[in-house]
Amino acid sequence: MISDATFEAALDLTSQWCAIPSVRGDEKQLRRQADAVTDWLKTELGASIVSAASSRGRPPVLHARLDVGSPLTVILYNMYDVMPATPEGWSVDPFQGGIVAFDGIGESFVARGAENNKGPLAGMLHAIKALLDRGKLRVNVEILVDGEEESGSGAMRDYLADPDCPVRTSASAIFPSFCEYGGGAPRVYLGFSGIAKGEVRVDGGPWGGPKAAIHSSNAPWIANPVSRLLEALSLIGKPPTGELAKIALDDEAIGIVTTLARTFDPVAELRFRNTEALSLDGSAQVLLEHVLSTASFNLSSLESLPLRADGVIPHGARASFELRTPPSLDPADFLADYRRRLGAVPGAVLNVADSYPGFRFAADAPGVAALLKSYETTANSAPQIWPWAIGAAPAYAFAPHAQSFLLAGAGRGGNAHGIDEFMTLEGFRRFMQSIATWLDLMGREAEAA
Repeated sequence: MISDATFEAALDLTSQWCAIPSVRGDEKQLRRQADAVTDWLKTELGASIVSAASSRGRPPVLHARLDVGSPLTVILYNMYDVMPATPEGWSVDPFQGGIVAFDGIGESFVARGAENNKGPLAGMLHAIKALLDRGKLRVNVEILVDGEEESGSGAMRDYLADPDCPVRTSASAIFPSFCEYGGGAPRVYLGFSGIAKGEVRVDGGPWGGPKAAIHSSNAPWIANPVSRLLEALSLIGKPPTGELAKIALDDEAIGIVTTLARTFDPVAELRFRNTEALSLDGSAQVLLEHVLSTASFNLSSLESLPLRADGVIPHGARASFELRTPPSLDPADFLADYRRRLGAVPGAVLNVADSYPGFRFAADAPGVAALLKSYETTANSAPQIWPWAIGAAPAYAFAPHAQSFLLAGAGRGGNAHGIDEFMTLEGFRRFMQSIATWLDLMGREAEAA
């Protein structure tokens, strides 16, 4: 079991690291956080640092190693960058943090990064240390910590794709996180969706439209970049969800979804997503099949330039998007088709910041059975198994190095990227125990082999 001392140490480390505003794009604070994690890995865990270097000015990829002489190696992946936050609306300062008692949830640590993902990072490392200090760590561990997960993990993906990548071949890779979404049963995802991020933009120029905002009385004879942008956006995605295409689920996926549907609660899911209604009606089976099989183009922001202008023809307009696809579809294919269509819209430009495909693993892949068993012993209810997550993670980049890549961990958090991001104290302890249990079970498998 995770001792009180280990739990308190992990909570204290979470608090220390959440106080570092390692927001994406802040090179100084990201470097500060990377140094803090590297120092802890060396001094507290006694790990060998394989790499802590920055590549092309990007946040460092941290790669540490614990070798206990086991025939089995696993990868534990996590992240040290966070999304921006300001104090407005928070119960505590997001970069100071504190304990808050939420109605219906309980005592929780609140801070930017509490859930996503400095709490899980600190808890993961202390779970490893607890086993190591007792001589109970029976698998070699490759520790990979990402400094730009919120920006697409480009440096980590490049690191893993290098032909000379020093990451050792592993049975399984896990991404420790709080998987009791909304306080429900812990989830096991056997894969991840693909994602592309970018911007569609129209600026005044040779095609027409002003180069600076002008009086709106000119509308009859001067084109509006906002109007052109709306025309461009009408060429991709079906309202109101941006649906692009659907795949047919294979037999294994259908079987998993059928089992999942027996306990899946759409009302609870809406409550967790702060939403009153879904975009379609149907049974749990129908809803799950739809969300898992559908590629979509989501608009996350829509702006005219200058912002909040009145009585003008704007000089530009832009829309930020995320294009998500189930594992068998590649977002790059949809973007290539969209780029061709945009040729019919004067002034419209597609800027792609990042894109990578999804990836899935079999239900019997190494690490899955141990994860399910760890949930059975630490969580409040039987786990839910999903064929893949509707969210994205660079699972494809880990596939050459590990036979599975799994989001893993009991425990409850919430409000990631939002106000009052939190992790429950009770859930944090369960999370640490679930990670320690998974490592112990993987060690037992190695000894039995």
